[in-house]
Amino acid sequence: MNWPKLSAISAVTPNPHAYLRLVPGTIRSAEVIAFVRHLLRRIPGTLFLFWDGMNTHRSKKTRAALREHRPRLRVYRLPAYAPELNPDEGLWGWMKHYALAGQCPPDLERLEHSIRLALRRLRRRPQVIRSFFHRCPLSF
Repeated sequence: MNWPKLSAISAVTPNPHAYLRLVPGTIRSAEVIAFVRHLLRRIPGTLFLFWDGMNTHRSKKTRAALREHRPRLRVYRLPAYAPELNPDEGLWGWMKHYALAGQCPPDLERLEHSIRLALRRLRRRPQVIRSFFHRCPLSF
């Protein structure tokens, strides 16, 4: 079976804000690079990225493209199987278990619409975004 696929790349900041990009199909290095460049345009000062070992995060193409932003960008790799260290996992936990719970959209268009509405609701609740950082044992 060849089911349609919608992938997401996201980031949360302790100031608090949530960023999200939905991609039809699979996320590749080009999408990761574009997303990080978007974050660099939107967020002033030094940007600290904490990310997992996803292949597109470690690819030569991604590392080479992000090298040009080295003065403003710090990248840290989280240990394998450590979702409790990643505040962004809180975003997806909230989306799956609260904002999108019980939904079964009939197609990707409606799923994307539901995700975007949920993100809008989340952005109006900064205390929820802050809670993603409070549950994380790292200090930010």
